[in-house]
Amino acid sequence: MTTSFSLRQVRLRPGEEYRDAVEVELAPFDYGGARYLPVPAQVPAAFAMTRALTGTVFELDFTARLHGPCYRCLGDAVLEVPIRAREYQAEKPEGEEMVTPYLTDDNLDLSAWAHDAIALALPDKILCRPDCAGLCPVCGENLNDDPHTHEDETVDERWAALEALKEAGQG
Repeated sequence: MTTSFSLRQVRLRPGEEYRDAVEVELAPFDYGGARYLPVPAQVPAAFAMTRALTGTVFELDFTARLHGPCYRCLGDAVLEVPIRAREYQAEKPEGEEMVTPYLTDDNLDLSAWAHDAIALALPDKILCRPDCAGLCPVCGENLNDDPHTHEDETVDERWAALEALKEAGQG
């Protein structure tokens, strides 16, 4: 289900503004090969629409809370993302930058706009905590739960012949 706002319900003259509290439906989010779920799936948002001489400015403010895997340790991660998004729709657009892609037939798709705004606000890596140690590259254990090191360096047997040549050359 998506949330949309019909512009037909509001008639503004240049300089006038319309504000409303809306509930925006957020879809699950795929990011970096992992799925993040918005909790709750429907968030309260502040919506504003301002009429200018040459077009309309739309604003959407909300906070998204995403639940999913940590990039380093694959444990549970929760990320709160504050969103302040702004779009512009020109009365007589002369280029792509003067048109919002979320407006179709006087309906503003708030869910698609919110989804894209979240995507732009996400960090490079979603972590369970800033100092996440990740997984051990040798045994795969979570280093946050059990910090450890491995003393014995295991040699991959596929390299054994090369290691033998190296030792023979030193002897």
